Amino acid sequence: MLEEAYAGLSIFSGLSTEQLHHLDTLLVRCQYPAGISIFEQGQPAMNLYIVAEGEITISYKPYDGPALTVARIQPGGVFGWSAALGHDVYTSSALAACNTTALCVPASGLRRFCEQYRQTAAIFVDRLAGGIAVRLNDTHSEVLSILTRALNLCDNSDRRDPNA
Repeated sequence: MLEEAYAGLSIFSGLSTEQLHHLDTLLVRCQYPAGISIFEQGQPAMNLYIVAEGEITISYKPYDGPALTVARIQPGGVFGWSAALGHDVYTSSALAACNTTALCVPASGLRRFCEQYRQTAAIFVDRLAGGIAVRLNDTHSEVLSILTRALNLCDNSDRRDPNA
């Protein structure tokens, strides 16, 4: 049983022992050493992940610039949700910032899980949605920060003394 991996993670708080047993049929505990890539932007989206221990760095590489760190996922956080949303590929990359343990949710098994354990699945999917919503807000802050820095750079260059 993965119950020790659930301890202290809010996404699992309040679930019954029976519901945790149901989740054991879906979740796979995965270990990633520091610096390892979990997936790259553009790779097939196969799994959703929940960080149990450690930290994951999420980066996005626009076609016309360098990769940008858009989020740091802490224990209880959700990443790789392209897989759960039915996207063919991941829209960003994930890297283990330190030795990390994650609970892997295979997208292929999520639908079956929802059909087999409807009540548990409803709670779990609601909690996943909450984790994703937090990430979107965090991403918004990161993008806003990047844009603000860029605009400040533009403002400084626009304020040059034309006579200099």
